[in-house]
Amino acid sequence: MTIDFAALPHDFLWGTATSAYQIEGAVAEDGRSPSIWDTFSHTPGKIAGDDHGDIACDHYHRWREDIALMRRLGTNAYRMSIAWPRVMPGGDGPANPKGLAFYDELIDTLLAAGITPSVTLYHWDLPQVLQDRGGWPERDTAEHFAAYASVVAARLGDRVSQWTTLNEPLCSAWIGHLEGTMAPGLTDLTAAVRASYHLLLGHGLAVQAIRAAAPGAEVGIVNNLSTVHPASDRPEDLAAARRVDGHTNRWWLDPVHGRGFPADMREVYGVELPERAGDLEVIAAPLDWLGLNYYFPATVTDDPRGPAPYARSVRREGVPRTGMDWEVDPSGIEALLLRLTDEYGARRLYVTENGSAYPDVVRPDGTVDDPERQAYLTAHLAACASAARKGAPLAGYFAWSLLDNFEWAYGYDKRFGLVHVDYRTQTRTIKGTGRHYADLIRRHREGVAKAA
Repeated sequence: MTIDFAALPHDFLWGTATSAYQIEGAVAEDGRSPSIWDTFSHTPGKIAGDDHGDIACDHYHRWREDIALMRRLGTNAYRMSIAWPRVMPGGDGPANPKGLAFYDELIDTLLAAGITPSVTLYHWDLPQVLQDRGGWPERDTAEHFAAYASVVAARLGDRVSQWTTLNEPLCSAWIGHLEGTMAPGLTDLTAAVRASYHLLLGHGLAVQAIRAAAPGAEVGIVNNLSTVHPASDRPEDLAAARRVDGHTNRWWLDPVHGRGFPADMREVYGVELPERAGDLEVIAAPLDWLGLNYYFPATVTDDPRGPAPYARSVRREGVPRTGMDWEVDPSGIEALLLRLTDEYGARRLYVTENGSAYPDVVRPDGTVDDPERQAYLTAHLAACASAARKGAPLAGYFAWSLLDNFEWAYGYDKRFGLVHVDYRTQTRTIKGTGRHYADLIRRHREGVAKAA
């Protein structure tokens, strides 16, 4: 697989990505309060192996070592998230000085290492105190999120220019409130639709708050999107694919682009939105960039007896799959980058997450060779470069993830990292894919230097 490095801009961001709850640990240190993921992961039967994020990768204490790993990989960007309950333990109360100081020092050290921080304000760790007051189905949570965003942007905005409001609101709303396999673990369509609305309202309010606190900030939102294919050419399956596209893609893209919530999906859900005058204008605040998280496509068939959107996935035989049992299809990332460009007029795009889990084997000499992950990375980067060649304004790629980490409901069983983590000793080992990524970065930079 050949990557067209010349299609990528000279100032392309080569990054890695993580999130706070998945790596930080230290869940009860220095004033941090519980999040909904602390509660959910300590609920028996919710997480594989009854795992939790209490220690995770101990990044809270080992972050200097992790920045050194980024330097060894040669990356020039790092996508990280701020833990809301670490910075504002009361959810809507005063800021926690120790929490802010942690991120202050982390940001300063990243910059000193030549690594651009890309900061996500919400990667699913809602303070439990706000969940106890209703969580995302309630409008107040969106307003509290904007207040939190203002505090963080005011503190870090003199050094951080790239801001993400929400990471994958689909997961927060649909998986957390409809499917029940992520925090807060509800299975309530009405709550899920209301949560989806207030998440996007919170996004719009946070865009305003960030720009007010940090003039010149570049603000975007990150969605996990999938290409959607019907299992057959039956009218029922074609209609199911349209619904799944609405559920997975259009419900999250249309409102932030000023198109409102898709009428066909409002009819599918049958839930009245908690709209107020002016909300849609807030949600559609102009963005500086869009983030795409891509892992797999969806092939679906009609399922009128199932939950909304009344479709189910169909397994295609003979197609390669990752250790998550997710189908491998690099063409999907190219198609989505071009769709965001052509259909939504994106001015700047980042692939903010892309990666694969496979069962890693540590050799007797301590090394980890992972050829399947290397092949996945190369194929998807080649597809990204192809999209850029065709006009997608792609400005960076963030590999998921820097470290093996707490993989939500899968616990520690699934490993996505460029760096292997021995959770017993916290020993970090760069995998074959990490070394391969470093080589790809070097080759791009050599090409840029030669062309200069």
